[in-house]
Amino acid sequence: MSTLSYETERRPPNNAGLHRDEVHLLSLLATGLPIESVARRLNVCPRTVRRRCRGVCDKIGVNSVIEAVAWAARRRLI
Repeated sequence: MSTLSYETERRPPNNAGLHRDEVHLLSLLATGLPIESVARRLNVCPRTVRRRCRGVCDKIGVNSVIEAVAWAARRRLI
């Protein structure tokens, strides 16, 4: 077993495969910023933020951004 696979196997799977950018998106949304403000901070259009939110929700199996933020907070990702 290589060192890399050992470290990967030992890491708790609490992020459901979310990328750092997805966690950052959730942390911005958790502050209560509107989609337009989040989009400006990420230098993308609001439609892109909404699309990414849908992707995160699908990935972790929730139905709304509020649920996604709560999910991330429970896992101490944000």
